[in-house]
Amino acid sequence: MEVNKGEVVSLTGSSGAGKSTLMHILGTLDAPDMGEVWLNGRQIHHLKPKELAAFRNQHIGFVFQFHHLLPEFSALENVCIPGWLGKRNKKQVEERAAELLSVMGLKDRFGHTPAALSGGEQQRVSVARALINQPDIVFADEPTGNLDSANAGELHQLFFDLRKNFNQTFLIVTHNEELAAACDRTIQMKDGLIV
Repeated sequence: MEVNKGEVVSLTGSSGAGKSTLMHILGTLDAPDMGEVWLNGRQIHHLKPKELAAFRNQHIGFVFQFHHLLPEFSALENVCIPGWLGKRNKKQVEERAAELLSVMGLKDRFGHTPAALSGGEQQRVSVARALINQPDIVFADEPTGNLDSANAGELHQLFFDLRKNFNQTFLIVTHNEELAAACDRTIQMKDGLIV
């Protein structure tokens, strides 16, 4: 399979079809049993663990169904963490995090911890975190699975706004038929295979 720059692609199929496994392989979280994984012309599945972690930090963003925000950190700090781990300039990372949170409609929520944010706000913080290092691709695994329909609709629109404004590429695992239908194309899986 192939995903092109600036595409928003959905990955669909029933539970157990292999969607999350495929996304974990493409996102370098799991190693493939066979085949090859390439990103921007670079073969990445043979990198050593430290090289792979650095590559992932610089080139790949993740949004999960459960936000995985660190409860003791503010929204701004949660967004900054991947930039700090990548040893980027602290001030530049914080400025970029503030810019992203503003784009997400969270300008007045920088200092709030996850417990003080709604589910929709927490998910927008996790999207900002995924974008902090300006990744080549963002993998989103059931990003609207824990959201009500209004917040899910807002998040869907946000993905397309980010593509329009930043030419951001997304591969989204989803059971949400509306989101899948709105994507540029849909890749369907069944029994571990792309159909």
